[in-house]
Amino acid sequence: MDNEGFYGDHYNGVSSDDELVDISDVSVDFSEDVPPLDFSAGRCKVEWVQSGSPKLMDLLDENVPGIGTYEDFNTIDWVREKSKDRDRHREITNKSKQSTLALLLRVTDAFSGWLLMLLIGLMSGALAGGIDIAAHWMTDLKDGVCLNGFWFNHEHCCWTSNETTFQERDKCPQWRSWAELMFGVNEGASAYVVNYLMYVCWALFFAFLAVSLVRAFAPYACGSGIPEIKTILSGFIIRGYLGKWTLIIKTITLVLAVSSGLSLGKEGPLVHVACCCANILCHFFTKYSRNEAKRREVLSAASAVGVSVAFGAPIGGVLFSLEEVSYYFPLKTLWRSFFAALVAAFTLRSINPFGNSRLVLFYVEFHTPWHLLELLPFILLGIFGGLWGAFFIRANIAWCRKRKTTRLGHYPVLEVLVVTLATALLAFPNEYTRMSSSELISELFNDCGLMDSSKLCEYTGKSGKVLGNVTAVNGSNGLGDRPAGSGLYTAVWQLVLALLFKMFITVVTFGMKVPSGLFIPSMAVGAIAGRLLGVAMEQLAISHHDWPVFRGWCSPGADCITPGLYAMVGAAACLGGVTRMTVSLVVIMFELTGGLEYIVPLMAAAMTSKWVADALGREGIYEAHIRLNGYPFLEPKEEFHHKTLAVDVMRPQRSDPPLSVLRESGMTVEDVERLISDTTYSGFPVVITQESQRLVGFVLRKDLVISLENAQRYQNGVVSVSAVLFTECDPDSSPNAPPAVKLHSILDLSPFTVTVHTPMETVVDIFRKLGLRQCLVRQNGRLLGIITKKDILKHMAQMANRDPDSILFN
Repeated sequence: MDNEGFYGDHYNGVSSDDELVDISDVSVDFSEDVPPLDFSAGRCKVEWVQSGSPKLMDLLDENVPGIGTYEDFNTIDWVREKSKDRDRHREITNKSKQSTLALLLRVTDAFSGWLLMLLIGLMSGALAGGIDIAAHWMTDLKDGVCLNGFWFNHEHCCWTSNETTFQERDKCPQWRSWAELMFGVNEGASAYVVNYLMYVCWALFFAFLAVSLVRAFAPYACGSGIPEIKTILSGFIIRGYLGKWTLIIKTITLVLAVSSGLSLGKEGPLVHVACCCANILCHFFTKYSRNEAKRREVLSAASAVGVSVAFGAPIGGVLFSLEEVSYYFPLKTLWRSFFAALVAAFTLRSINPFGNSRLVLFYVEFHTPWHLLELLPFILLGIFGGLWGAFFIRANIAWCRKRKTTRLGHYPVLEVLVVTLATALLAFPNEYTRMSSSELISELFNDCGLMDSSKLCEYTGKSGKVLGNVTAVNGSNGLGDRPAGSGLYTAVWQLVLALLFKMFITVVTFGMKVPSGLFIPSMAVGAIAGRLLGVAMEQLAISHHDWPVFRGWCSPGADCITPGLYAMVGAAACLGGVTRMTVSLVVIMFELTGGLEYIVPLMAAAMTSKWVADALGREGIYEAHIRLNGYPFLEPKEEFHHKTLAVDVMRPQRSDPPLSVLRESGMTVEDVERLISDTTYSGFPVVITQESQRLVGFVLRKDLVISLENAQRYQNGVVSVSAVLFTECDPDSSPNAPPAVKLHSILDLSPFTVTVHTPMETVVDIFRKLGLRQCLVRQNGRLLGIITKKDILKHMAQMANRDPDSILFN
């Protein structure tokens, strides 16, 4: 039963509540006689006097440093933390009736949560605005530099120019490409080669800087961060993951990674950044710094803030936290999340990083309403999104597993540089892959007007004229029949190549040792597919007005199909297929684009993509990465249907050593220290006697170690033969005996227990809804075993025909 620790090099010699043992299909024999409960043996008679309100749990002594805290890579006890907070609140309420100062402290305590939300919103909004501005500038730095000031990006550089035309608003004398700046040429093969080389060199430099900073200063700053945040919110502790160094390095390297041109986004990592801000600010509020459960309520609100500043979608952020991230989300957290997301969105709007005085990232304004018959292609986009999501998850998990199990994982810097080099070399020749993913999505969402210079808007009129940058044809508004021109055909082929490129390169990019989000790359894949389908539908409607499917609503000369709408629906479908979001996805999309009237197409695509993806695999990308990394996470959405009992999962089984327990009395300091040194368990049941195995309570290993050290340091006369008592009464001992160590204050007198015949379906539900770290198994009042969260995860893996040893934190 003893285990050397399942955390490898990260956790040698430190206790864990989640040790693993082999689970075999054996039964426990309960036919032996159970000793009768003898209250007189080794116990004292206690007179019970009712006074005031009784405490439900004998809480830990807060005056001893370290008591009541948790080790790294352990799970918190939600029941205990909530009980501590209730007692703290009860004490503050009682004191507030005694003096004005105490009443003022009670008001301050009640207001502290809202003040914390205000600070989180302000800090996250300011950081997000700075990241947006810096990423935009450094992305344009790969193409050239502004002569008016190197700190201006391309768009800002040309704003003040008087020589810029509307058709060529991205060209101005103040902005110089690298070929023009270095050799004085802007066109021709030599200029193309120079710009190509500078693009690749800048991309490699940014990527190398990003991966080097992550590897040297904050290894936790890599990846999206959402799988780990989900695990932390479920009660797991990963020290340093939300620390100040992680925040600093993630903020800097996120800008570098996005600017390098890799197929990743900054939206997912912004959730991690917001949670880092929340965790750091929690240290200034005792109410949250000393209670892990209360801190996780704040982190749930911070997740909403992250999405709010990433997309300019405060309501969608709150729903995202509720649907996708949070494990425990009370109504009070909902209100505070809403307030924090509001503050963050207001702060971001004040900074105005996009320069368009709008909060939304991809503002759209479509002129044509959608028709009911268009639901069919929208559902087709949903099917494509589900298929893409299932393919991406399987391919990405296979690649990440290969990275973990082969020598590829030993060279993270080389991997990042090789992927960046391949991305830059393949992306530069195609203008739709050369631009940033955000610009690409904005271009694909756009509804063509008369003055649009994009190739996607190059149509020909009936007379053969090119529309898009010229005046209307035959006095019309130019928005009727729009047969495709040569520029549109070129754009379609480029988009097909861009789609294949994005689908492949995103698989190998997500999960590298740089900050990498998945929202924008997934949306880009869906937007390309949607735009292609929209153009096909548009040209089909123009060429075949007389078909029955178009006859009733698409008359000749009318502008019936909006390709940009198809791009928006496709983006939602692919993002939903990868993440399995539904309600929050639809709200984020209409907040992101301002397209409130297109909720039904978005809902149809999101729901279809989830159904299709779920049919091919139940896990979203974040749940898949949680399982890949072996985090102890009980997925609330996963059902447990197997007919097993608690006796099948508990430890010890028949072939295991007996359960390590502490006796209520009759043990010495030396006995307890020997038990601690011989085991790695994070807690021990306390029984009356070894023979009766009647349960008294449960004590945590860390509390036990700290209390013994504290007693030996500050209590006179404590030696190795001193008695250790978990009772409130004094023992019968000789006058010359050394003083006893009383540890009743660290004993949990109400540990959660189940019987051997409790169905595991019920046990799993209890662990999920109460957030337990362990429960004890009894039969006729006698302690028989223990079930930890890790035991349940291992059993569920066995039942799903997965390797149970994969439930290891790595």
